[in-house]
Amino acid sequence: MGELKELKELKELKELKTIVFAEMTTYSFENVIAWQKAHAFALLAYKTCQKFPVTERYGLCDQFQRAAVSISANIAEGYKKVSKADKLRFFNISQGSLEECRNYILLVRDLGYISLEEFEELRFSIEETSKFLNCIVKESSIITE
Repeated sequence: MGELKELKELKELKELKTIVFAEMTTYSFENVIAWQKAHAFALLAYKTCQKFPVTERYGLCDQFQRAAVSISANIAEGYKKVSKADKLRFFNISQGSLEECRNYILLVRDLGYISLEEFEELRFSIEETSKFLNCIVKESSIITE
């Protein structure tokens, strides 16, 4: 049973690597699937924040939205950087912002600001973003300058 799961994960990783390589030959960050996933997550974060109490407008809501936007913004900026070190730096900032958002998702769930269904939607979206972002980081780290 464990071997089957490992084979499935390996196949998934190979498919993601193929997609990521194709992304790196595109001309705009908008074609990068990791950016698309991150952008969709940011839109979802904004939609979710509208349901927070008014008292959270300039606190948790503001921080959550800024971190969510930072994920896609740093993917976009890193995409056009020429050096490997610059690319990785921006992609790593995206990873940090993603983890910050992961924390906020758990916090808003525990505070009761979102339903279980909304929590699952946010969690799925951030996991999808994370998978593609991690592939870009791995691929960028092996590309020669």
